[in-house]
Formats: sequence, structure tokens, C-alpha cells
Amino acid sequence: MATIIVGGAVANKPRNGGEAWVRLAWVRGLQQLGHTVYLVEQIGRETCTDAHGAAAPFAESIHLAFFKRITSLFGLAGAAALVYDGGEQVFGMTQDALAGLARSADLLVNVSGHLRLDALVRPVRRTAYIDIDPGYTQFWHDTGTDPIAPHDYYFTIGENIGTDACPIPTGGIPWRPIRQPVVLADWPVAAHPSRRFTTVANWRGPYGQVVHGGRTFGLKVHAFREFIDLPRQAGGPFEIALTIHPADQPDREALERHGWHLTDPQDVAADPLAFRRYIQGSGAEFSVAQGIYVDTHSGWFSDRSVRYLASGKPVLVQDTGFGRQYPTGRGLLPFRTMEDAVAGAQSIMDNYEVHCRAARALAETHFDSKNVLGQFLREVGL
Repeated sequence: MATIIVGGAVANKPRNGGEAWVRLAWVRGLQQLGHTVYLVEQIGRETCTDAHGAAAPFAESIHLAFFKRITSLFGLAGAAALVYDGGEQVFGMTQDALAGLARSADLLVNVSGHLRLDALVRPVRRTAYIDIDPGYTQFWHDTGTDPIAPHDYYFTIGENIGTDACPIPTGGIPWRPIRQPVVLADWPVAAHPSRRFTTVANWRGPYGQVVHGGRTFGLKVHAFREFIDLPRQAGGPFEIALTIHPADQPDREALERHGWHLTDPQDVAADPLAFRRYIQGSGAEFSVAQGIYVDTHSGWFSDRSVRYLASGKPVLVQDTGFGRQYPTGRGLLPFRTMEDAVAGAQSIMDNYEVHCRAARALAETHFDSKNVLGQFLREVGL
């Protein structure tokens, strides 16, 4: 069995249970296959704050507190390290032990290229870059805004990249498709009387607009505005656990006028366990996608949607071209127009149990970490 480092942002995204699950799925999925897995993360001095957003020492930051909580919850004590300010301090392992781990590891799984410290990356025998922001990653690399560091292997969840269906430039990088893994035991089918459509979202998304080749790719907010009347037209309950800035109060009021119920993700999804409860207590997912994922037909598919499917919750999401990879129509319903979205929501409400069974079957067939990560390891020579 191999020794594997998963590099990714957990402490850097405090109070974000969904983002933590993205990295935990890799850690737990690789552990399930019998490998020895370590979670390693780096964090900058300028990132560390207290609960009020003021600059704070590493030891007093909400970021370290969140990392401690997550690694404790998931039994990673002794198998996780948070590296502060280029290695000035390390939580979870000694500096010598961490250096020894880098020299002995068989593989680095570098989610979003998060680990950049040469001392942690260069000694590892094999390195694999995992792109979970298709379009952003390639456009930033193409313009030199955020070039991708050399790795031995490159994977992207934008499964259409490199095909005729997708205009995203490869930058000469041999991108391999990969799917968002889910450990099915972590996400069992959850029967629940609620039929409400929910999602967890950031109103403007994590990044700003991207301009590439004279074209501007919009934000998630623009897509939500296009479908703002969906609750009234579909006749069902719709809720968003929404991060929205006070400056966007007019948008908040417009959503509420059109029948959306808004809740705070800090109340319902601030850690992985709360995030799971929220999804499994929902009836189905409805969500739009970032314009860059939709307009490029990248094939991007949300890790959050994967967890709805695994929980036996139907998914109604904006089409990014994922129909080239996954069967749609039962359990997973893509939409491009308001008419599509209304029809999809009504189909789910009218044939709920059929869609629930199909949702879980999709997760088992296409996203089971045993299959996804087993194939991944074969491709990197393990």
C-alpha cells in the first residue's frame, strides 16, 4: 500500500463544511482503498484572522481552530499538518516529521495546486494536480495570472476540456478527466419528509468575472437572477443557504419577493456534519452554476450535487455539458431555460420516489470513491 499526501484548503476556508468535504472525500476515499493518507495544508500569515475578521496570530486564528476541529472529527490526529507562513510553524506534525513524509510519500494529490512549498512538493515521487475550477484554472494559466506549477499528472473535473465540445484552452497540458468522489458510507440514503429544493451558495461566487479572448464570463448571481421567478412558476418550496453581502440587499429582497426562503450557511452548514445534515434533510437540489462552467460546456459537476445524489436526493442543476458523461432525466435533471427548470421541478415533485432511487443509483455508478479513486491510482501508476 502507498503513502499519499492530500494537499488542499480546509483551514483556509473556515466555517465552510462543503469545501471541507471536497478534501475529506479524497482522504477518506484513499484510506478506504487501504492506503496511508495524510492531509497537509499551508496557510499564509495574512490569511489568519479572529472570529471578527481582524488579523490574528496563527495560534489564535479561527483557521487553526477549524483545522483542529475537522481533523479531530475525522480521526486525522497525527495524520494532518497545517503549515504556517512557509514553515515558520507547523501544527499536527513536527517540521522534521513533515520533511520526512515528503521524502517517503509515493504520491501527492494536490487539490487546486494548493501545496506550493518546494520542500513539500519536490521530494514526493509522483505529483498529481487536481483541477476543481475548470475554466478559471486554464484561463488564469493561459494569461499568466496564476500559472500551474509543474506536476507529473494533471486531472480536471471539467470532463469536456480537450474535446471539440469545449473551448477552454488546454495550455499544452494533457488534462485527464476525473469525477468528484464520494465515500458512499459517509453519505447514506436519507429518507426525509421534506420536499423542498435547497442548495448552499455564494451569491457572487468565490472569484470575480473572467475576461478571456474578448469574452466576459459572468457570475453565479447573473444566472440566479434569470431564474428568480422559479418558485412561483414551479409551485414548490425553494430555499438557499446563501452567503450574500449586505451591499446586495436589493437582490436579497427580490429573492424573497419571488418566493425564495433564505437561510445563513453559517447556521446550517458551517462544518461537515452540519452540511451533511442540511443536504440530507432536504428534498432535492436546485442550483445554477457559474457562467464560466455553463458557457464553456466544460462538463463541470458540483461536489455538492454528488452528495445530494448519494443521499438519494434528486438534483435539478444548470447544464454545463455533463450530459455527455452522465445519464439525465431521472435523478439528475439539467436545465438551460426557465421552461426546462419548471418542467424538471414538477417532474421531481410528481415522481419523487422514482427520482430518489435514480439519484442514489447515479452516485453508486458514477461517483463511488472506490471506482473513481481506484481508476485515478491506476492512471498515476499506483
